[in-house]
Amino acid sequence: MNTKNIIFKYIFPVIGHVLFWVVIYYFYAHFLGYGSSNVKYVNLFSGFLMPVTILISYFLIYYLIPKYLLTKKYIYFILYSIYTFILSVYIIILSILYGLVYSQGYKDMGTAVPLTKTLPFIILGVYFVVLIIVSFSLIMHNYKSIVNNENLKNKILQTQLQIKDQELRFLKMQIHPHFLFNSLNTIYGFALKKKDEAPEMILKLSNLLDYILYQIEKPQVLLMDEINHLLDYVSLEKMRFHDTLEVETKIDVANNTIQIAPMLLIPFVENAFKHGDIINGSLKISILIKAIEDELFFEIENTSFKENKINNGIGLENIAKRLEMLYTNSHGLKTNQTANCFKVKLTISNLKQFKNA
Repeated sequence: MNTKNIIFKYIFPVIGHVLFWVVIYYFYAHFLGYGSSNVKYVNLFSGFLMPVTILISYFLIYYLIPKYLLTKKYIYFILYSIYTFILSVYIIILSILYGLVYSQGYKDMGTAVPLTKTLPFIILGVYFVVLIIVSFSLIMHNYKSIVNNENLKNKILQTQLQIKDQELRFLKMQIHPHFLFNSLNTIYGFALKKKDEAPEMILKLSNLLDYILYQIEKPQVLLMDEINHLLDYVSLEKMRFHDTLEVETKIDVANNTIQIAPMLLIPFVENAFKHGDIINGSLKISILIKAIEDELFFEIENTSFKENKINNGIGLENIAKRLEMLYTNSHGLKTNQTANCFKVKLTISNLKQFKNA
């Protein structure tokens, strides 16, 4: 422990206590000697009251209150408080008698009045000081408890935010290889067949890679950017499926300033291509994106055999977790598998409040 910490932790509190008891001593001298001309005796008598006052006060604030009152052992606190009161009254009386009988100031006082307060008033004066000290101690304890609780809440909140951030990063890390693996497989197939579309596919994939690697680190991107890259992905898949793919897209975005989390919609589209089935000679996919003010409506539907589906893939599972973390209580996600169709409906409301999330 360095010198600075020692000063703040030990020396300053000791100095504060000493100064406080000096103030109490002068309070006793003024309280007991008000109207008396025997100042020397009053000051000496006040000194006799200091030890018992300090003893009672410290016993209460450092032992009785922390051990019984603050731990809610009220019966024991009341019982020991009564014992303490009885014993302390006895000690106070002894201190007063000692001051009255053995003080030289009292023997030499002559006709001067040594004290202006009677025995009951002196006892009440001592307990008044003790009451002030105990009250101040409880106030300080309450203040420290509030500060500690706030600090604890802040630490818990920071920990939760860190955990949330780590979980989001983990989900993004899962989305990266999942999406890239599928795209590279498509290009690999075209390269093997030496298709003319391979260069165009590489160019579109390059744009998608730029979006994935750089834009996904941002908390928010424009909805139109997400849509444009979604359409690039659809174009890639059209090259792969040729005549066996039918894609219908309906896009209606009234507010071009709407922002969403990056890679939020593309995994749904990717899932439709990966897990969709060719029925009657074609894979049919329908995409609807509609944005009104700060609300987003997204719907995607693809042909799919119900009996062949055990789950909807890691993409939907991850995106559902991201939605819950990013748009808690502000989104709705529904999936529906019929005999020949799989449908996903997503709604996100109050997007403006997440603009800087």
